[in-house]
Amino acid sequence: MKILILTGSPRKGGNTDILAKAFADGASINNEVEILSVNDCKVDPCIGCNTCFTREGNRCFKNDGMQTVYDKMAQADMLVVASPVYFYGVSAQLKNIIDRCHTPMRKGFKIKNTALLLVAASSGNTVFDAIVRQYELIVDYFHFDDKGRILVGGVNGKGDIAGRKELEEAYKLGAALC
Repeated sequence: MKILILTGSPRKGGNTDILAKAFADGASINNEVEILSVNDCKVDPCIGCNTCFTREGNRCFKNDGMQTVYDKMAQADMLVVASPVYFYGVSAQLKNIIDRCHTPMRKGFKIKNTALLLVAASSGNTVFDAIVRQYELIVDYFHFDDKGRILVGGVNGKGDIAGRKELEEAYKLGAALC
């Protein structure tokens, strides 16, 4: 399986990246895995013009990093979303990617499986709720197979996730995929 992991943190080597790498290390045992930092892609927000519905190939008129993301998503069998939680939502960089998937082009994607990896500074009971609900709605709408979720609260400083049991859980989740 080709697995694409989109990491949404602008902080290189931070808790989101560490969690995504643990998952990737496990998944790479039986699969082809690529981690793409969406912060490096420089994707502009969707403006809701819907010209992608009439343009050849359903490409967005914006000539930015989303073209790379579309190409990688078109080749993926599984999409893993990894993000820090910013005020009960995914990072702005990742939200831009999600919104720009409002294109008929997505119908040509092979993605059937998904997983969700989240980290938050807060350890509050509801910190992940809004993102998880949106994820569930997307999984349901597209009839994806949710392969799992790893949610890690209480990790604020860079590297705070080190030694956490969720890293092993992420590795095992990845390793179970084939």
